[in-house]
Amino acid sequence: MNKFRRAVVSILLKRILNILCKIDSNEFVEALRAAHSSGYHVLLAVNHINFLEVPILVSYSYPLLLTGLVKAETWKNPLMAFLSDTYEAIPINRSGSFSESFKQVHKALENGFSVCIAPEGTRSKTGILGRGKAGIVQLALETGAFIMPVVHFGGEHVWNNIRHFKRTSFQFKVGRPFRFSVERQHVNKEVRECMLEELMRQMAILLPENMQGIYAETANKEYKYLEFIDWNMLSNRSPLDKAG
Repeated sequence: MNKFRRAVVSILLKRILNILCKIDSNEFVEALRAAHSSGYHVLLAVNHINFLEVPILVSYSYPLLLTGLVKAETWKNPLMAFLSDTYEAIPINRSGSFSESFKQVHKALENGFSVCIAPEGTRSKTGILGRGKAGIVQLALETGAFIMPVVHFGGEHVWNNIRHFKRTSFQFKVGRPFRFSVERQHVNKEVRECMLEELMRQMAILLPENMQGIYAETANKEYKYLEFIDWNMLSNRSPLDKAG
């Protein structure tokens, strides 16, 4: 039933979104398809501007399995609760423990989903990239997942455009996938913060300069902890290679 519901909702959601927006998601969809073909667990690091980005990502990437971490308060809104349940979103209580949410992320990855996470933890509204939080680093280390940076811009104008009966242009850009090349036992608070900064800089370089925020000056510095990969090379490896 949920597969049928997801299919119907994705079709209807895309039609509604196409009325409100002009969406350039081809680069994202192709990158996600390549990620799924690789057979590896994938976390998507996505910038957070407004409520539309997740509905766009999950509906435009259908039938690929994609879900995300969503604030627990979302379920107080009946419509958003319906959409969140349709796409098997994972609730996170931002004022409490993340352990249960992290367990659900592990389970989603094992079930073939890629999982969207907003490292900023809250909406920027202006589109300017905010300071990241280290939860995504911890998740990547625990799960061994690759991280794929995904950013979008244009959505910061959506409410003004709606008021003026204009469609909003959403453009999605995808960066090079990577994983952290360090043993978990060697990660202390200082190392974790360095890894987070390198992740956020990978997101920043995909954005226009005026949206890079505090990462603008360091966006092109060298990277110490990131191991970049090519999905096509990974998908050609044998299961034995992958296990190693």
